[in-house]
Amino acid sequence: MKMKYLLVFILLVSVNCYGQDYKSQIDAFRNQYKSDFLTDASSPLKKDDLQYLRFYDADSTYRVTAKAEILVNDPVFAMPTFTGGGQQYTRYAVLKFTLKGKAMQLDIYKSIALAKVPQYSDYLFIPFTDGTNGTTTYGGGRYIDMRTGDFKNNTVVIDFNKAYNPYCAFGGGYTCPKPPDENHLQVAIEAGEKLYAGEKKH
Repeated sequence: MKMKYLLVFILLVSVNCYGQDYKSQIDAFRNQYKSDFLTDASSPLKKDDLQYLRFYDADSTYRVTAKAEILVNDPVFAMPTFTGGGQQYTRYAVLKFTLKGKAMQLDIYKSIALAKVPQYSDYLFIPFTDGTNGTTTYGGGRYIDMRTGDFKNNTVVIDFNKAYNPYCAFGGGYTCPKPPDENHLQVAIEAGEKLYAGEKKH
């Protein structure tokens, strides 16, 4: 086999293997996501409800590296919830990235309440909305979880394939943070969790 064709062959095999491996990673993430519903005492879903969870196919083009501007002593504010009132958060960083050829920006937040709990003290999350809300995804937006340890040299990987619905998408009686207006993306993020296909719990 000529060297040129050998290199092309190796590249194609590598891309295919990465694609399969990435899909396996996302499948494992989603299996754990489903399992968590069964171990959380306040979960809106039971085992029989899990069959109605829907997701976009894994797509590595929605996994992007963002430049992070870490914020120091950013003020605490009340992030509104869907049921009224608010929860105390502070912005941890501003994330800038390119997706589908477009420059974008999201804020990532730290919960003041969770910061006091040892096992969640490094917990961060990105609440966001995009062009799919109300059609193929939950109208109130979706979340992505992260940890402070995910940040390396002022960069962090955002994987929209791991975007999930707040509990409010499945039932009433939950206090879910509402994504701030500045975290609206002017594109359709066709990755992560879709609309729940079962009946909403009351």
